[in-house]
Amino acid sequence: MSHPELSRLLAQNQSSSMSRRQFMQSALALGVSASGASAFWSAAVQAETPKKGGTFRVAIGNSNTSDTLDPAQASGAYSIQLPHICRTYLTEVTPDNKIGPDSAASWEASPDAKTWRFTLVQGQEFHNGKSLTSADVVASLNHHLGPNSKSGAKGLLSDIETVSADGKGVVVIKTKVGTADLPSILADYHLAIMPEDGSGNVDALSGIGAGPYKLTKFEAGVQASFVRNEKYHRETYFDEVHLLGINDVTARINSLLSDVVDTIADPDPKILSMLEGAPSILIDEVPSGTQVTMDMNCEAKPFDNADVRLALKYAFDRRSALDKIPFGHGTLGNDQPIAPNIPYYAEIPQREYDPDKARFHLKKAGAENLSVQLSLSDAVYPGAVDMGNIYQQSAAKAGINIDVVREPTDSYWANVWLKKAFVGSNYGQRATPDMVFSTFYRDGAPWNSTRWHNERFQQLLIAAKGELDEKKRAEMYGEMQRLCHDDGGTILAFFQNFLSARNQRVQHGKKLSSEWQLDGGRAYHRWWFA
Repeated sequence: MSHPELSRLLAQNQSSSMSRRQFMQSALALGVSASGASAFWSAAVQAETPKKGGTFRVAIGNSNTSDTLDPAQASGAYSIQLPHICRTYLTEVTPDNKIGPDSAASWEASPDAKTWRFTLVQGQEFHNGKSLTSADVVASLNHHLGPNSKSGAKGLLSDIETVSADGKGVVVIKTKVGTADLPSILADYHLAIMPEDGSGNVDALSGIGAGPYKLTKFEAGVQASFVRNEKYHRETYFDEVHLLGINDVTARINSLLSDVVDTIADPDPKILSMLEGAPSILIDEVPSGTQVTMDMNCEAKPFDNADVRLALKYAFDRRSALDKIPFGHGTLGNDQPIAPNIPYYAEIPQREYDPDKARFHLKKAGAENLSVQLSLSDAVYPGAVDMGNIYQQSAAKAGINIDVVREPTDSYWANVWLKKAFVGSNYGQRATPDMVFSTFYRDGAPWNSTRWHNERFQQLLIAAKGELDEKKRAEMYGEMQRLCHDDGGTILAFFQNFLSARNQRVQHGKKLSSEWQLDGGRAYHRWWFA
């Protein structure tokens, strides 16, 4: 039995609840002797037992020279990982994609879900020796709530009325409307807990937190280094963590194959089979609600016309893009942002590529022979520019000229996204529809890249947030998804699967969160070396 086959069998055992009997049958079918299979099973079980030690070296793309330690400004994949390594949150998304405790030990809500009390885990300590108290949580949340805040979480928190401390161990959050999803919202990667400075503010750029590792070095867009926080209130295994920003996907893969790093995020799907055959390399794949989109600014011409938006949607061959860009490693998009793995997903007939319907809507808009510029970069997704070329070819059959502009990778999120009128985007999975809609579609939200305004949608957004009747809430979210599909400014290509590759000495549990790359950004304290 070859080494790659051993590796694949190990990966299967690790990602499922395979019994010893099932494992033995599979190994014997591959020609392994009973004694060899038994020995391998024992080794696999031993590898699954977490142990401490070693330096975990990780390479991830989407790093930028504008990256910052301020979690309010985190946007790219690299900067999203950073706060999860050195800071804590009130709650977290668990490996089975549920909401669990982090710095909060427990929480409870009033019957109308307008008043929430979060009780903190006692004995937590920041890296500078300061005890973590409710005052730190209050200051950290207020960091996103001020009138001049540019936080990506501002839209999520816009219904919060007050945040206050009840003694040192309890945080009380009052909302303007019932907010059933508040524990989920507080796991958002922007909302890291930082030490209060004595005047109600935080030093967001210090990197100080109460998380599993202490920051020792940070070079924006290049690297960050950390050492274990021995006073972290939960278990963690690695002695050190080195996070490298490597935007070029080929260079990222080579760094793994040459043992420069132990794990990489987002390997190129088109060479996945080559990686799967490499000795000692294991692949993890997790379906997610992370969106790969092309966004139209609905305040800018010609995208302010609903028929132009529909024409551009019908002119895109999504199925071809899904087959040729992530090579099927994703879920087909349908121009609304709620994925099948998110609660309240609504079944809407799939919008298919239809040049004739595109021409019909162009004529209705008086926009025949439409020509638009589309800005894309592999910062959006590996192969995003190639996706634009597929779009260019399919749109040409509808009489639409798509001028694909390849933008620089290292400055894309700072200089292109939210700046130009038609851009590629990549939006990470959120746990609930309200989190998705409040972050990307609410009027005035900092990350509302389409600037799409629909009065009915905005009314439903507020009503659904406080609706505690599950049936009524589902109906509201279903209508909101249909409004996005029919009228919104987002062309959703596909929901990506999170792919990562690791040396087989890197081990993890049987489930991985689909919230973000690398176990929802929690690999650093959940994973270990065999």
